[in-house]
Amino acid sequence: MAVKNAMTSDFLHSAYGGESMAHMRYLYWAQVANKEGFPNIAKLFKAIAYAEQVHANNHFREIAGNTADATVTAGAVFGDGKTVDNLQGAINGELHEVEQMYPVYLNAAKFQGESGAERSFYYALEAEKIHADLFAQAQKAAKDGKDFDFTSVYICPICGHTVLDEAPDKCPVCGAKKEKYKEF
Repeated sequence: MAVKNAMTSDFLHSAYGGESMAHMRYLYWAQVANKEGFPNIAKLFKAIAYAEQVHANNHFREIAGNTADATVTAGAVFGDGKTVDNLQGAINGELHEVEQMYPVYLNAAKFQGESGAERSFYYALEAEKIHADLFAQAQKAAKDGKDFDFTSVYICPICGHTVLDEAPDKCPVCGAKKEKYKEF
């Protein structure tokens, strides 16, 4: 069912654009991290890129075909910096989503009774909190000239929940089973 309210529709379009751009930016920054000798940070960028794709897909599904003449703009860091700088760009983007964007979008969807959009925004908000923290940990290691120390990254394909080293038995955000998680 398509979104009924114009404001929530605009927010879904904006979130879709932002998540799509983050997905591509993180894939590029993974290449940079690999070249600089940070294979785990590269893996983290790739895994979180997948989580951003999950969010974009959820938002797009909620738009449900309401795409005519939609202008999608999303502010973000652009450029080809060093891994430490790219991680700062990622942290800033994630914190923007956590502290400003998704709380407003989520409250608007709740107010307008758009339960599908509300779920999509909630899923993204919860994952972005984790992403900001993981990027901060990775940046701390990179500033010390070290790679981020972990074995695997697990992403829930339903909501984008992200965890290091072992998937939980049940996703704490959406309830998906451990077997659904994608390992990087």
